[in-house]
Amino acid sequence: MNSSKMIDIAEQVARFGYVNEVVAKDIDLVEEINRLKKEKNAVILAHYYVDGAIQDIADYIGDSLGLSQQAAATEAEMIVFCGVHFMGETAKVLSPHKKVVIPDLNAGCSLADSAPADKFAEFKAKHPNHIVISYINCSAEIKALTDIVCTSSNALHIVNSLPKDQKIIFAPDANLGRYVAQKTGREMVLWDGACIVHIDISREKLEKLRADNPDALLIAHPECKEDILLQADFVSSTTGLLKFVEQSDSQKFIVATEAGILHKMKQSVPHKKLIPAPATDNNTCACSECPYMKMNTLEKVYNALLYEQPEIIVPEDIRLKAYDSVARMLELSKGI
Repeated sequence: MNSSKMIDIAEQVARFGYVNEVVAKDIDLVEEINRLKKEKNAVILAHYYVDGAIQDIADYIGDSLGLSQQAAATEAEMIVFCGVHFMGETAKVLSPHKKVVIPDLNAGCSLADSAPADKFAEFKAKHPNHIVISYINCSAEIKALTDIVCTSSNALHIVNSLPKDQKIIFAPDANLGRYVAQKTGREMVLWDGACIVHIDISREKLEKLRADNPDALLIAHPECKEDILLQADFVSSTTGLLKFVEQSDSQKFIVATEAGILHKMKQSVPHKKLIPAPATDNNTCACSECPYMKMNTLEKVYNALLYEQPEIIVPEDIRLKAYDSVARMLELSKGI
């Protein structure tokens, strides 16, 4: 690639957040993506919430931590992380010597954005002698201000592993924090952050949906609001919800989380009825969809591979501190 082309690509990334190159209409995107992946020794990671077409071409599909662990374990030189920005950062934190690119630099996260690092540092300073536990859905800067990272699947274990008299700040998701506090009986100081997808699930529409489907189990992600969680038959992480649907004897489920997970669920249990929980706002599918996850497209995946942009960069001082908080979580979570 000549230098003028490199400058042009850099300008596009700065302007648009992705490589805004026109892809020929007659190109076989799947074939070309697979060719580039092999040529560049790259691996494609896809979160459960991205479009099904991207999940279908990915090497690994999963939640944010599981994908980053897969990235660290692989011998690939380049990671194409199809998800949102903080997920690419986590992959870079765990794999500093690998190039990490994402299809769209503007694919952010409402939950991660709800905790600006400067404001959180001030908040933390007001609560001395508190250990900070942060949900992995946060920026690298927040992870660097954190003592122990957690996921929705191990948060209960992490909190229970600490002494009963240990004071705790839990960030950035207040709904997950309240759920963990109720389940563990611990008092925690909560940062008031939330995921727009999970808080947008309509209680009123959900009640009608349940009345219309009395034989369906309601399963929910703990990022949902308390009034949704209280009526759920099962609460767990994205991966936990998938496993529950696979293992349950029930034949019908209302799924209260981002609707992208239904793609993998339908592949795993094609004979079962899966109903997305309804969103408050009217949208194309009347379900809960993350607009940031949907910024990932096959065309952008192709360009990310071709031009190796947009690249995720995490300053080394931030990366090392963030790595420590993730490493402590992994150590405390051994065996669960």
